[in-house]
Amino acid sequence: MIKTIVSVGTLLCAMASFPMYASGGVRPFENLTLAPQQQEKCMGVVRDATGEPIMGATIVVKGTRLTTSTGVDGTFSLTGVKKGATVHISFIGFEPQDLKWNGQTLEVELKSNDNSLNEAIVVGYTTQRKESLTGALNSVKADDLKGTTTPSVENMLNGKVAGVFVAPGSGQPGSEGAVIIRGQASINGNSNPLWVIDGVIVGDRAYDLNPSDIESMTILKDAASTAIYGSQGANGVVVVTTKRGKVEKFHINASAKFGASVLNRGNMQMMNGAELYDYFKSFSNQEKINFERYTPELRNDNFDWYDLAKQTGFTQDYNITMSGGTEMLQSLLSLNYYKETGAVKGYDYQRYNFRFKSTYKPYSWLSIRPSVSASMKDIDDKQYDVTSMFQRLPWDSPYDKDGNIVPPHYSGWVNTIPGNYLYDLEMGNKSDSRDYEAMVSLDFDVRFTDWLTFSSVNNYRWMGGSSNSYTDPRSESGEGVGGRIYGYSANTVRRYTNQKLMFNKSWGVHAVNGLLAYEFNDYRVRSLSATGTGFISGFEVLNVVSKPEAVGGGISEWAVKSWFLNANYAYDNRYLAQVMVRRDGASNFGTDNKYGNFFSVSAGWNINREKWFKAEWVDNLKLRAAYGTVGNRPTSLYPQYDLYSVSSKYNGEPGLLISQIGNKELTWEKTYTLGVGFDASFFQSRLRVTFDWYDKRTDNILFQVPITGLTGVTSIWKNVGKMKNQGVELTVGGDLIRTRDLTWSLDLNLGHNKNELTDIYKQKDANGNMVAKPVIKNDYIAGGSSTILEIGTPVDTYYMREWAGVDPETGAAMWYMTDKDGNKVTTTKYDEADEYKCGTSSPTLFGGFNTQLTYKGFDFAAVFGYSLGGHIYNYTRTEYDSDGAYTDRNQMKLKDGLSRWTKPGDIATHPKAEYGNTSNSNKVSSRYIESNDYLKLRSITLGYNFSLPQYGVSNVRVYFSGENLLTFTGYSGVDPELPYDSSNGIVHSAAPSVYPAVRKFMFGLNLSF
Repeated sequence: MIKTIVSVGTLLCAMASFPMYASGGVRPFENLTLAPQQQEKCMGVVRDATGEPIMGATIVVKGTRLTTSTGVDGTFSLTGVKKGATVHISFIGFEPQDLKWNGQTLEVELKSNDNSLNEAIVVGYTTQRKESLTGALNSVKADDLKGTTTPSVENMLNGKVAGVFVAPGSGQPGSEGAVIIRGQASINGNSNPLWVIDGVIVGDRAYDLNPSDIESMTILKDAASTAIYGSQGANGVVVVTTKRGKVEKFHINASAKFGASVLNRGNMQMMNGAELYDYFKSFSNQEKINFERYTPELRNDNFDWYDLAKQTGFTQDYNITMSGGTEMLQSLLSLNYYKETGAVKGYDYQRYNFRFKSTYKPYSWLSIRPSVSASMKDIDDKQYDVTSMFQRLPWDSPYDKDGNIVPPHYSGWVNTIPGNYLYDLEMGNKSDSRDYEAMVSLDFDVRFTDWLTFSSVNNYRWMGGSSNSYTDPRSESGEGVGGRIYGYSANTVRRYTNQKLMFNKSWGVHAVNGLLAYEFNDYRVRSLSATGTGFISGFEVLNVVSKPEAVGGGISEWAVKSWFLNANYAYDNRYLAQVMVRRDGASNFGTDNKYGNFFSVSAGWNINREKWFKAEWVDNLKLRAAYGTVGNRPTSLYPQYDLYSVSSKYNGEPGLLISQIGNKELTWEKTYTLGVGFDASFFQSRLRVTFDWYDKRTDNILFQVPITGLTGVTSIWKNVGKMKNQGVELTVGGDLIRTRDLTWSLDLNLGHNKNELTDIYKQKDANGNMVAKPVIKNDYIAGGSSTILEIGTPVDTYYMREWAGVDPETGAAMWYMTDKDGNKVTTTKYDEADEYKCGTSSPTLFGGFNTQLTYKGFDFAAVFGYSLGGHIYNYTRTEYDSDGAYTDRNQMKLKDGLSRWTKPGDIATHPKAEYGNTSNSNKVSSRYIESNDYLKLRSITLGYNFSLPQYGVSNVRVYFSGENLLTFTGYSGVDPELPYDSSNGIVHSAAPSVYPAVRKFMFGLNLSF
């Protein structure tokens, strides 16, 4: 029965791949004949050096399509083998063997291949052996990513790679993270790396890639590895390789994960009713407090808005992968379903993924690789209000004494200004969105000779999205306009093609390989939106509205084309050299500056291969050096053009208003990177070390320079300055114990990056001279912090009034100012205080460490992350730690070690509190800048593997895992890792509406057939 299923499955994969019966082609099954009745059977067993059987080793009879794999006891058998045939036995991590079979039972002992240098690493457009690499990069395998349950691939890299900083998504299901590689290389350009999936450039994020499909991820960091991507590699590159079919028998892998998630509010604890009443009672101006319920009984009113909104979320993740194939045809099909219910009520996230990949080899010189992938993401949003979880007064309940939801501006509330969001939800307010993505590739290789191949990658990607929102006419937010309905849709097409002529030639001690290529990539999106008001409650489509309120839409497009050459040379595998030249053309530059040239040169020295090197305990010792350039383009699609906005707001007539002043002289932002490093392993790879030092210099920084605004335009794109990033990265790992039954490994990585602005555009001073004056950048939060762009300082330097503490005699807030003599003194008047540089947001040191332990069938893994030296502007405290300025919202409890001034002589951290505080003590200042140092236990996983061959199951793994379990930090907010914001990128200020992180507990089951 199983053999029948295998045959049918293989046949379906073959027929589904694409037309194989074209004229001149070879039919994949035309040479298969029925075996004779009396068949020769080749049998054997495969073991390692310790005598343990190896399960899953691949057995291939050379020159035929006969193949199988070893069972759980290491045995195999093949029918139809002719005597004298050569049998090839291979397994990952072991040296393959070829044996002649003449009817005997084969006893095979595979030798372990401890030299991981032969490992193939997917890099820019090619695959190279690790030993031959001259660039700084890290490869992360699928096994290193399995401890995290998230639909976002970006979040899976957190703490895994030295020099890679990840701003995680929030606790909301489906939220995406962001990645920064070796520091911020641009001021207000995009800092996200380039993502390449199976050779296709997909953009600055992984989109809806199924994490279970990943075979490996390679992070390219220096010029030697990123320059080949030219203008698209300025922020580093993440190369993703998905799983594919192999020459092996048909098999199925299935997995299921189930888990629960709970909110983790960190150190942010809000006052209950009694604590808030006592806080009000501490105000020195009691006579100003005048509301009807201000009596001691108010201490007993204690509604928990946080408890109202939270729930136990639930996660489900199902994945099935079918793969297998012959020498002529290998295929893989994977299906995934992910569903997560938010730990804040009312938010449901679902995602479906499909992927099919096939490799068809009709001739020895031709390989054809069609693939199709698709995803659908579905979100239903009736989420409870996150801000209200912290902001609402505990004295105000959303229910009356009979349990009914109270209406907006309820007279029984202390704070009657805000609405009751539960009322709006009960009326039916909601939103939903659905996103689709489909990607089709038709790649092929033509092998002209054993050293020359033509490779073609061709991809078409379509993304469609729609979102809708419904605001009921009876709700507070809809009653003023009779309800509102909003609809949005967008369709995006992205085309990509890459044509490469690849060469690989060796003679004697010389080896040369490389490629000559052309690449084209374009993007086009068309969107449409509409809003209408005035309709009968319950109708949710736009054609029922009585008043079309607004219509919007647009078309955006860009294109990039490139030519590039890359060549590698190795002498006796001791001395390595690489050179790369690339020329990019981009649509968002003027005619004279449309093209940019980029290059890199690098070298490596495998010292351990020198004849005079006699240290047998050193497995590998390689020095590397690289220098090169990458480029960056403005985030605007058309900065070179003068643009006008068109609207009909002039008495209903269409009109034009200038919206952008173009700059035809705008040119490429370029980053020049110098890097040196070494890779080493010792004692049969028991100890592994990688070290890198780099210096990144960015020239012609792209920046929107402020201008007068007389024309209605307040900024223009220009190339304005220079900056640098210098840093070090270290990865140390080793097997503390490695025996037949027990392996215990420990790995640590750390990154340090220092940023500095070295030049900026000139402005006129008071005397009319052109000087490089500092530029102030405002935060994404209105009324939030500011940063300063000044030569000699990091670009993320906070700039604001500096907090000087509390006057112990009066309890007044104090700040610093510079007097007429240039001395730094204190003042109690906010308006007199001067602004100073108050630290930076970027950490001094960041990274992670993990440990893995396997004992017979058991496996255990723990992953930690840490960050030291960074700061957060905790804007949340301006509202929730306001010294009485905000009496319409709840307040934070003071952490241990903090105190509030109450009487003369008190040495306190907080000034005196007054009702309606007008001292400006809660205004923007370094008072709210906090350290975001942390140590996190990101995940723990405990599993067990066993087999059930009697049921046809080759492997079963059950495991339990916990995620985001512990955080050690002094930060007073929800989470010292601020979530990535899709509109503002990586942020350094905590807003009042931060969705708390979640703590997950998962159970998983993996089956292999």
